[in-house]
Amino acid sequence: MSDFSIFDGHNDLLSCLWAEKSFDGAAFFSGRDGDIDLAKCRAGGFAGGFFAVWVGGVPGTGPDPMATYRAFEPIDPVRAERQTLEQIAILLRMQAARPDAIRLCRSVAEIAAARAAGAIAAILHIEGVEGIGENLDALHVYHAAGLRSLGPVWSRSNIFGHGVPFNFPASPDTGPGLTEAGIRLVRECDALGVLIDLSHLNEAGFWDVARVSQKPLVATHSNAHAITAATRNLTDRQLDAIRASGGLVGLNFGCAFLRPDGIKNPATGPEVMLRHLEHLIAHLGEDGVALGSDFDGTMIPDFITDASGLPNLTAAMQVHFGTELTEKLCWSNWQGLLARVIG
Repeated sequence: MSDFSIFDGHNDLLSCLWAEKSFDGAAFFSGRDGDIDLAKCRAGGFAGGFFAVWVGGVPGTGPDPMATYRAFEPIDPVRAERQTLEQIAILLRMQAARPDAIRLCRSVAEIAAARAAGAIAAILHIEGVEGIGENLDALHVYHAAGLRSLGPVWSRSNIFGHGVPFNFPASPDTGPGLTEAGIRLVRECDALGVLIDLSHLNEAGFWDVARVSQKPLVATHSNAHAITAATRNLTDRQLDAIRASGGLVGLNFGCAFLRPDGIKNPATGPEVMLRHLEHLIAHLGEDGVALGSDFDGTMIPDFITDASGLPNLTAAMQVHFGTELTEKLCWSNWQGLLARVIG
């Protein structure tokens, strides 16, 4: 068991349960092969986080369909809306079945209540909002259902903006910024108290959000470009802007976003994660850094493997940073940020 409770900036459990056809989320409670299930969360101290809805591309039609997986092509909005609703429904069914185990939370007060009751506190997040039309009607419906965080784009373009591709070594400055619809989306999210996640947005889109939004800037699962020059990581100038806004960055556990060589290699130790944390803290301050694992969505270092291995990371953090700062990185910093954005 972990000595620390973890609030995590990103996981892809809901889209994985959808792909596994566990539409009632039962596999979360009974056990599954992925990074997150109830037993693994309990063992690792995973007590809450952002649960992402993500609509993937479609397989190709060749002899090996997955070899031509069209993840980065535009998504049909009708399919996106249907799958978004279906994934949100998975979380709602999970809560209805086991409120003792997991609860959809709409505020920091509800997160605290879930934690006190021993239930995992879930913030509903959408990663790439192809399921929201230009009129933003669906945004209000999703918000009423519990949505409190969204990324305007995943790493592909949509009507709101342009996602940053997965390139290394390369700059995140890869194309134009937000569209007019994207600007309206940011303003409406500000008004509703919906967090805007910058993690998959290209650099021009990042600066558009920084210009338009009145809320703290947040990247729920990104790392330092100065250490790993992947397009998904943030430059020092971006980090400085996030600090100036009172924002936060959650450390992504993906090996390719951690390693200076940019290689997907699970033989990645805690020292490189600590190096990213040090760099982020240097630019963001001790209150502006947290964790954003990307469990069930990326290759996790072998020394962690899944949610049950989180104590291996927090033990290394405690030795390196001390108990007080480790607790802030694991839990309190996310709570402070969420209080400033969603209430």
